[in-house]
Amino acid sequence: MHVRVTLLAAARSSSMLAERFDDDRPLDQAGWHEVQLAAHALVPLGAAELRYCSPSQRSRATGDALGFAPLAQPALRDCDMGRWRGMTLADVTAREPAAVDAWLGDPRSAPHGGESLLGFISRVGQWLDTRPADDGARIVAVAEPGVVRAALVYALKAPPATYWNIDVRPLSTVTVTGRSGRWSLRLEGSSV
Repeated sequence: MHVRVTLLAAARSSSMLAERFDDDRPLDQAGWHEVQLAAHALVPLGAAELRYCSPSQRSRATGDALGFAPLAQPALRDCDMGRWRGMTLADVTAREPAAVDAWLGDPRSAPHGGESLLGFISRVGQWLDTRPADDGARIVAVAEPGVVRAALVYALKAPPATYWNIDVRPLSTVTVTGRSGRWSLRLEGSSV
């Protein structure tokens, strides 16, 4: 049984320079504008048999703005950043430089008291592996950029450190196809 899961990164909720860990702010003006500009290309994804989203405000708002009416999935929440929640990387680095180094260097580390990178990737991967769908089913999930990165690392069976090298921009999409434990990355485009 093969399914097709398209992951759509939520629109922005803040300036990239002001991004904070585990930030659950709603879409900002720029995010709404981006959704309106990209809607013509993204609305067709709503034809998927199953439509999901991260439980964050911006993921739900992105899906709703595109007419998806997605079902929020707790397993698609962003990484639990513990006591670092709401802080920027610069804030945390200034206060706890050794903890940041440990977190960036060891995927099993959770110096913030939340979820480790490895645990996060595994949680998102388990969600991916347990999608109930018929053969050939299409699924769309609007999610936080970190969730998209975690899904890609899991699907490709890449080393956890690969997570730090995947750049997921707002409203970008990526598709994985396959079934539990056997996923492939699908790049869309012209065949010419």
